[in-house]
Amino acid sequence: MTVEVKVADAVQVAEEPVKVVAEEAEKVVAEEKCEKDESKPKMVEKSSSYREESNFLSDLKEHEKKALSELKAKLEEAILGNTLFKKEEKKETAKKQSNEEGNKTEEKATEECEKEAEKNEECAEEKPNECEKPQEAAEEKPDECAKPPKEPEETEQQPEADAEVDRDISEQQPEADAEVDRDISIWGVPLLPSKGNESTNVVLLKFLRAREFKVNDAFEMLKKTLQWRKEFKIDTILDEEFGADLASAAYMSGIDRQGHPICYNIFGVLDNEEIYEKTLATEEKREQFLRWRVQLMEKGIQELNFKPDGINSLVQINDLKNSPGPSKKEVRAAVNKAVALLQDNYPELAAKNIFINVPFWYYAFHSLLTPFLTQRTRSKLVFARPSKVTETLLKYIPIQEIPIQYGGIKRENDFEFSVADGEAAEVVIKTGSTQTIEIPTPEAGTTFIWDLIVLGWEVNYTEEFVPTDENSYTMIIQKGKKMCSDEAPVRKTFKNQEPGKIVLTVQNCSGKKKKLFYRYKVKKACF
Repeated sequence: MTVEVKVADAVQVAEEPVKVVAEEAEKVVAEEKCEKDESKPKMVEKSSSYREESNFLSDLKEHEKKALSELKAKLEEAILGNTLFKKEEKKETAKKQSNEEGNKTEEKATEECEKEAEKNEECAEEKPNECEKPQEAAEEKPDECAKPPKEPEETEQQPEADAEVDRDISEQQPEADAEVDRDISIWGVPLLPSKGNESTNVVLLKFLRAREFKVNDAFEMLKKTLQWRKEFKIDTILDEEFGADLASAAYMSGIDRQGHPICYNIFGVLDNEEIYEKTLATEEKREQFLRWRVQLMEKGIQELNFKPDGINSLVQINDLKNSPGPSKKEVRAAVNKAVALLQDNYPELAAKNIFINVPFWYYAFHSLLTPFLTQRTRSKLVFARPSKVTETLLKYIPIQEIPIQYGGIKRENDFEFSVADGEAAEVVIKTGSTQTIEIPTPEAGTTFIWDLIVLGWEVNYTEEFVPTDENSYTMIIQKGKKMCSDEAPVRKTFKNQEPGKIVLTVQNCSGKKKKLFYRYKVKKACF
């Protein structure tokens, strides 16, 4: 089983016995109480770093090297032998056409015999003298119309006929069957091992890891994936237009601390009646939904680099807030089908699978699922309750890459800050202490823009401009305000009229230490 967990199936677990859910809920509550004691383990790992399995041959174990070598040999033989894809379709079609033509010939012969018999009967009635001794005539000319033309003989000759059809097909298409496609590829990576492309090993290792290095299973998985991509017409899917109705249901945004592209899956969007009617109400729309989700996956893969030392997997963020309930069977079926396709055809393409806004009952689901998961899969799963979303995401994603709705400072279509501006600064504010941030403004007419956020807030916050000239007055930009836990990140712009400095003051009046993040940009005056 790959890291893509069937989120839609989780809905079904809501109907599990209340006792199981209650027990899991009690465990979670107990863990929350234990968080005050630093000596006790927290639910989510503290470490923000994680390493994917190496794709360098020198780092592989012996049995892994052997499995990779065997898979490459099988793949080389299949490509050069032209047996990677199904070959029986044309032959079956030709046989079917041949049989249909034979049936039509028999029907035509039978019709002619019936017409001749009717003619003889009419002749006997109208001119009996001219039609004397019909029985003798019949004896002289065996009744060719009395029965269909030699069915038993045809049945005996049918295998020879089929063989002849096969020979005809091979004679008609000698060049097509003999032609070998040495350029077979997946995700832009050539699959013919003898080409010596280092990315080929990276891709094949994904299929091997998905099947626990069982060579035959990995080879069959690869064959099925290639066949599916051909039938699903993946080569043209990036050019298809699906409209903007599902744009908020899943999208690519930002990178994690290791550079993995991030894909957000917002399942609550599918519970909206208007969006449901536009995107999932009919079978045709559900098929379009499927192609749209596969297209998004292909777009994410475009950002990957399948070099041994490259970024070759994504981080999946799954928001379970307001997920569709059991009554939305069509939604559940559509999501199930999409997840199944991703599991079967995109192996080991998730570096982490993070579930946020996880309800209590989901922990019961996870506890039931865990025994059936491999260690590789379990190591990639992370779960966060609604109160721990930002804290959990920060372990893997920098604050400037976390969207503001999840407690970060990343804004949609932000024209002020970009990746080139670097990471936000981080400051820890102890209980009862005050943190002051100073931004110098040496020139008049300079515009300053800053972002600031305190995790969990519950602090007092003030913004001031303090001029360099002691005879000038301090200007209050934001008077002292108690910032509550539901406050959005601060984004302010200020243009000074004289040299000085901007002073941001944060007083921690809560009983816990706080993490503060900030960044700023200076736009000098143009004369």
